Amino acid sequence: MKTKGQFRLAVIMMMLVSMLAACGSDNEKPSASPSASETGAPATGEASESASASAPDSKPITFTFFDQNVGDAFNNPVAQEVTKRTGVMLEIQQPTGNPSEKLNLMLASNDLPDLMAISRGDLLNKYIAAGALTPLNDLIDQYGPHIKEMYGDMLNKTRHTDGKNYYLANWYGLEQYPIFGFLMRMDVLKELGAVDKAENGQPFTAQEFVDLLKSYKAKYPTVDGKSTYPLTFNGENTGAITGTFKGMFGLMPYYETNGEIKADVKDPKYIEMIKFMNSLYTQGLIDPEWATNKTAQYEQKLSSGTIFSTADAFWNAGKPNAILKEEAKDQTKKEEAQFFPYKVVADGVDPAKTTFGPKSSLGWDGIGISKSNKDPVRAIQFLDFLASEEGQYLLMWGVEGVHWDMKDGKHVPKPEVLEGFKKDWGGYSLKSGIRKWTWTIKNGPGSDGTPYDLIGRYETDKVADLAIKNLADTSFDTAPYDNLGPSGGTPEAIMQQKVNELSSKYFPRMVMAPNEGEAVKLYEKMLQEMETAGLSKLEKVYTENFTKRAELWK
Repeated sequence: MKTKGQFRLAVIMMMLVSMLAACGSDNEKPSASPSASETGAPATGEASESASASAPDSKPITFTFFDQNVGDAFNNPVAQEVTKRTGVMLEIQQPTGNPSEKLNLMLASNDLPDLMAISRGDLLNKYIAAGALTPLNDLIDQYGPHIKEMYGDMLNKTRHTDGKNYYLANWYGLEQYPIFGFLMRMDVLKELGAVDKAENGQPFTAQEFVDLLKSYKAKYPTVDGKSTYPLTFNGENTGAITGTFKGMFGLMPYYETNGEIKADVKDPKYIEMIKFMNSLYTQGLIDPEWATNKTAQYEQKLSSGTIFSTADAFWNAGKPNAILKEEAKDQTKKEEAQFFPYKVVADGVDPAKTTFGPKSSLGWDGIGISKSNKDPVRAIQFLDFLASEEGQYLLMWGVEGVHWDMKDGKHVPKPEVLEGFKKDWGGYSLKSGIRKWTWTIKNGPGSDGTPYDLIGRYETDKVADLAIKNLADTSFDTAPYDNLGPSGGTPEAIMQQKVNELSSKYFPRMVMAPNEGEAVKLYEKMLQEMETAGLSKLEKVYTENFTKRAELWK
């Protein structure tokens, strides 16, 4: 039988034990990033709320990462700083051979890395359909504040048909930046009397452009004993040729009519474009060898001084322009010896509705977390850091104090960084790590007005400056039309391939037809063969996908 004293002692001891247990419970806070080896999935309930409210885990962890674009080791100064700030080390898997074949092989064998960068389109959709990528919605909600802030409505637009997000895009967001244009030698433009439009940003009419080509041919039948041509193209880059001329006529990626999405070749303006190009050819204004020009040959022709104009993305004349500047007879005017981009507008087309700048706000690649990833929480926290403004500037500008400084509230690059890229873009990027990886990168400027893309946008030359002045307003978002075609491996995909082959086959033939009548006949024949190949069935696919996307984006 216990005494009163013993009973009181027992009660006191029980109270002490209870208090100690309570104290211990208060000190044991949920981990900011529970490992998947313990949970098997992102934390839920109270634990996940506590985790998302606390700072991201920075304990050392290594992820494997397959980047189809870059296989360099993650050990340069930028990579080291990323690891320092996040605790994440990456083993970049080298994409040997064809990246698409490698991705297909990994999917078939279920041998997946932790993180993946895959081009948006069929292959990325195949990974999603196979359940190889982790849905990101809950992870972003709990651990992705910077992702939500930076991507905004883009997360709505990159949802899959099931309404879930499986990847983060890079180079996303619409940027008003020029692409295609008619590149003309500025010094020759001035010689031909177009001084007023050489630098003031005013477009040329179609007739003014034709008159310039004719004037060049008459004034310069030869240069240094070599035959000249007013206009040539890169036969290996048909997309740049068609992109430029379509831009002139205001053509869109598809032809929308009566609520249906048709192939662009059915747009009435397409045949007008062909007629215009054919007239240039039959008048002897186009290099007769243009269709067989290889890139090296094309660049040699541009740099030889025997060509007045071309149709291309303005940066593709970089090598010829460097040579033309170096060999300019008057070095005080060497800048004017270059090819500069100009807007030429077809008859009846509003200059404001030309389409020289097709750009997709949805970006290029999709960065996803594979189902094999053992810690998706740490993975999304890592991607959230990269998506943040801090991460953007780190990936694209380098390390503060080493590659750039903050002065008067703005990012300012070190002069040696700009010089390093000018001398050897690839080599300096490899050495410094700047712009080596473009995961989660956003187009446009940061909060201080400086562009995230230091090397591509911070310091532009005179050619780029005039391109922006002349053509930036022709940029338009192709996102509603991206990947409207059939899924790979379907019968319609084979039809699409045949239609594409017919387009490539007939385009040069139509341009180089002996007269307009023959060009029109070839166009009609092309349409007939496309119909036989299944174009009408494809257009139903385009329309259906376009409609579904519009509903998904609501």
